[in-house]
Amino acid sequence: MSNQKILELKDIKREFRMGSEIVRALKGVSFDVEAGEFVTIMGSSGSGKTTLLNTLGCLDKPTEGTYLLDGVDIKKLGRNELARLRNHKIGFVFQSYNLLPRTSALENVELPLMYNPEFSAKERKERAIKALEAVNLGDRLDHTPNQLSGGQQQRVAIARALVNEPVMILADEATGNLDSRTSYSIMALFQELNSRGKTIVFVTHEPDIASFSSRTIMLRDGKVMKDSVNENRKSAKEVLASLPKTEDY
Repeated sequence: MSNQKILELKDIKREFRMGSEIVRALKGVSFDVEAGEFVTIMGSSGSGKTTLLNTLGCLDKPTEGTYLLDGVDIKKLGRNELARLRNHKIGFVFQSYNLLPRTSALENVELPLMYNPEFSAKERKERAIKALEAVNLGDRLDHTPNQLSGGQQQRVAIARALVNEPVMILADEATGNLDSRTSYSIMALFQELNSRGKTIVFVTHEPDIASFSSRTIMLRDGKVMKDSVNENRKSAKEVLASLPKTEDY
């Protein structure tokens, strides 16, 4: 792991006005994430997790404080510059996959590159194939989402997150819609990507999912309650292998 900081948050505060009330969603959050880390962010409903996720993903700006993404201060950017930064620097993976239904796996993965004029159609296709091969779906290029299982759809979504070669993958409850076996196979994939140097920030409320990361940040009431290195990090591949072979009725 290098000492290059991918994320730097200093005293991040975010307030919303709800009618006559001011809701303080984040109350001075500070932490750094270095290149090559696999960090989980945990917290119950109302902890500020979603607000923090929107800040990290450059979908929202803090009311106060400084957020640097790969050395860039997001507060100084306009809307178009923020969109460009998101597209180049962050690969998003969502709970609900967010794939286009009547579009092949290959075309779904190509999508983020459509907004990047640097790539020709040929380069887009080559990069999309490479990303799908990286998530072991090289044989499913022409399949549409309804021809794929939930786990395969999430792999397509992860390939789409990888295709721009972002500095960080930001995953929001990415195993939330999956059964245990599929969840562990997706976490094994994230661990594999992390072992190849990918920086991953994974938002979850599930402690067993957090045990696969190298570090966990706990949020409560808009503050960081705990920021700890996972000394006994589990291998998702091993957990998957230890499951009973068939649980189907």
